[in-house]
Amino acid sequence: MPIIKSAIERVKTNEKAQERNASQLSKMRTAVKKFEKAQAAGSDDAKELYINAISAVDHAKSKGLIKANKAARDKSRLTKLAK
Repeated sequence: MPIIKSAIERVKTNEKAQERNASQLSKMRTAVKKFEKAQAAGSDDAKELYINAISAVDHAKSKGLIKANKAARDKSRLTKLAK
């Protein structure tokens, strides 16, 4: 545990950021899984879930949670699955 005040504050900030990042990454993964499950079942709202999944991937990329190449790969796979 750090002793210097600024280091203590930095630890708190890093913990908050870690929780926020994990939550956003989890939301992205959940959106993708919901779409994949709906697509496999032939659900009516698959198109809406597709849009939500693509949006979640873009959001994660813009926040730096995933790299641009992974985002492109994921979006490509989702689009291929949607067709």
